[in-house]
Amino acid sequence: MISASKLIRNSHIVLPDEVIKGDVHIEDGRIKGIYKDCNSAMSIERPLEVIEADGMYLMPGVIDIHSDAMEKEIQPRPNAMFPLYMSFRELEKKLAGCGITTMYHSLSLSSEWGVRGRSTVLEIIEGIRNYQKIRAMIDHRIHLRYEVTFLEGLELIDEMLDKELIDFLSFMDHTPGQGQFAKNGAYHEFMMKSYGFTADMAEASVEKLLNLKEKIDWNRLAALANKANRLGIKLASHDDDCMGKIDALVCYKGNVSEFPINIETARYAKDKGIHVCVGAPNIVRGSSHSKNMRAMDAVMEGAADIICSDYLPSSMIPAVFIVHEEGVGLHKAVNMVTLNPAKALGIDSELGSIEAGKKANLVLVEMHNGYPLVRRTIVEGETVYQNNFHIIKCLEEEKLCL
Repeated sequence: MISASKLIRNSHIVLPDEVIKGDVHIEDGRIKGIYKDCNSAMSIERPLEVIEADGMYLMPGVIDIHSDAMEKEIQPRPNAMFPLYMSFRELEKKLAGCGITTMYHSLSLSSEWGVRGRSTVLEIIEGIRNYQKIRAMIDHRIHLRYEVTFLEGLELIDEMLDKELIDFLSFMDHTPGQGQFAKNGAYHEFMMKSYGFTADMAEASVEKLLNLKEKIDWNRLAALANKANRLGIKLASHDDDCMGKIDALVCYKGNVSEFPINIETARYAKDKGIHVCVGAPNIVRGSSHSKNMRAMDAVMEGAADIICSDYLPSSMIPAVFIVHEEGVGLHKAVNMVTLNPAKALGIDSELGSIEAGKKANLVLVEMHNGYPLVRRTIVEGETVYQNNFHIIKCLEEEKLCL
């Protein structure tokens, strides 16, 4: 469906290198023109649907390259699974309301039970692909997170690459004693809190993982990385805690380091030309829930250039404005959730910035008492989310006054 010609008038437009006041013309689902100082009327003659921005910020739609939200929607509690058809439809409404227009659903392929088991992951991927073809509010893509200790998963991922089921691939190592679980007892605590494991179950899991790690065929893993690279699938590492892991990522021709554990590793990754992704929840809360690196420290040092939602999509746009409040230019802060992830994943020719010719994936944000509220989300020129509660409230109050 081709959207009608539209004009978003009188907004503060967040461009890649500056913020200007002006109008944006949309035609056939793409950005037709950008007019500084609201001079669109001088150049546009054909009838339009006019969206009055009233000075709100107009920014590109958010691109989230890592989110566990689908897993959480399907399995909100350890023993509670909900059907995919419900989870998908309910989640995308939430995502649109958060200003997210492109979501890379981070699905973990491992030997774990529940939502991260092999059969469930395959069902989710197939379901997302089918729903995207039939009807979808936003752009849904697959970020497959491969747990390297899931040895039989290598052949499966090889097949998935052949079938073009993966849009982004990352390698994870969640074995205790390194990475996210370097601290003694950290793995046990996580499994008991997140999956309802008993202490004995967690200990058994530790022994199993350490045994499996000794059997990893690193040559096959490198071959898989090379295949992904040949197919144009970008590769990421996860929870890097030392320079050696960044060197391994470079060797694999990967280009994204997700959630480095410490600032030294983040700095080293950037020095090597690697994109560094940190979590929006970490920025909003001011600290890591795992007691690792503060994301804001990396951002302020220039050691991080991408922000993802990790596990909380609603934290994305608030994180952007918190970064801006810390003295980072708004356009640079917005780039961390739009243009930078688009460049990292090779989709910046179509998405990630407000530029003529690109898809009209846009978000109108109003600052209300210092908090950014998403007022409208537009995907390929069509409004998929709109929030007018404050306007309605004002009208009701006006009637009461009369």
